[in-house]
Amino acid sequence: MTDAAKTDFDLTPPTDDERRKLETSLTAEEREVLLHHGTEAPFCGGLLGEKNPGVYCCRLCALPLFRFQTKFESGTGWPSFYAPFHEDHVVAVRDTSYGMVRIETRCARCGSHQGHVFPDGPPPTGLRYCINSVSLEFTPVGSSLRDPLKRRDDAAIQAMAASSA
Repeated sequence: MTDAAKTDFDLTPPTDDERRKLETSLTAEEREVLLHHGTEAPFCGGLLGEKNPGVYCCRLCALPLFRFQTKFESGTGWPSFYAPFHEDHVVAVRDTSYGMVRIETRCARCGSHQGHVFPDGPPPTGLRYCINSVSLEFTPVGSSLRDPLKRRDDAAIQAMAASSA
């Protein structure tokens, strides 16, 4: 379950200059998905089979979005999670594209497209966050988070780990 307390991470959106710099590091596929709300092909994503302990972060700004403990095999072809890292880290937006009504998920800090959330997941939330692998980067336990915006994200996650120990 997500932590109901205020997040320790700085969710201030990147400045225009910071955003331009972040976007220069993206591949064509990452640009299509993160910036233009595309979708990668099912069963092709590099993180689909990832089972190691760690944190799944936004590929664009590196904000932690999902914990490895909440990942599950949904059979859909995309990494699936039943809860975000923190409820404030993922934003839900109504999506009516392609003649469907869905809930799109975006990174709360940079607004990049991550995937969609559906009400058919496992307990305890009953939700399935269906996320594109190219929208995420995996940071194994024991490794430092990438911090391209110099927001001290690694210090925030270390403080969280220390307070829960």
